[in-house]
Amino acid sequence: MGLSSPDDAAVWRLSDEQAIVVTTDFFTPVVDTPYEYGAIAAANSLSDVYAMGGKPFLALNIAALPDHLPAEISSEILRGGAEKSREAGVVIAGGHTVKDKEPKYGLVVIGFVYPQKIINKNGLKPGDQLVLTKPLGGGVTTTALKQEKAEEAHVAEAIEWMSRLNREAGQLAVEFDVRGGTDITGFGFLGHASEMAESSGVALHFDYSKIPLLSGARGYAERGIFPGGAFDNKGFCESLVTFDEALDEPAQMLLFDPQTSGGLLFGVPSEKLEAFLKRAEELGQPVWVVGNVQEGKGIQVRS
Repeated sequence: MGLSSPDDAAVWRLSDEQAIVVTTDFFTPVVDTPYEYGAIAAANSLSDVYAMGGKPFLALNIAALPDHLPAEISSEILRGGAEKSREAGVVIAGGHTVKDKEPKYGLVVIGFVYPQKIINKNGLKPGDQLVLTKPLGGGVTTTALKQEKAEEAHVAEAIEWMSRLNREAGQLAVEFDVRGGTDITGFGFLGHASEMAESSGVALHFDYSKIPLLSGARGYAERGIFPGGAFDNKGFCESLVTFDEALDEPAQMLLFDPQTSGGLLFGVPSEKLEAFLKRAEELGQPVWVVGNVQEGKGIQVRS
């Protein structure tokens, strides 16, 4: 898997029993604290391997840092990334830094995956139940933080979710032979969902009332506090989406909100859903059943 498909990472088959997954991601700070920024960036970089059904084992740092940035801040960014990687069982074996006016940090990540267990965006089947593993609203919350309009509790909640690894979510998907899935990041919930719908040749039906949101997300949305990327996402895929008339603009825009280190969205065969939910509870992995896959095209969002 490479440039010919819109999947989350490249995959290179080594043998019938083993393939490597390779990905990279980095971005500017989404929070004010350097340690949390490093941890979030690392969790986000690792997520694409989990989204493909793989297990990461090796990473390289990528950092662009200003000359004037104090060494204690740079070291905290790298420490946050290193400790989050260690939590994932990943070794950071080096990396590269350059000078830049604004800090940027992330990882190159390599993982292993069984070729028969690869999860990609074209694997959804009619009848699958759509499951999400983290709440939405990270984009509006961090934008409110940048505008100094965010409540401290809302920021803490967003940091907790963004820092959370998708390790157990990926483990669940592999255990239950999930074939269609992705992680929700910069293209927003509906942007990534539309990629899966088109790649799989199916229609996705979501129930808005079942989609989890961070505590402050609705309030910030009502005040129009959205990152610019939300409007880009809307322009990119709104032609594929039909909304229930009862859903107002703030509700609709939250589904286009770019996420940082968001959860996984994947399809679970209906006959496996009960066992899947039980296993998720055993692992302590939050999951929300937010919709289903049907014959047809496009995306429908019910209230």
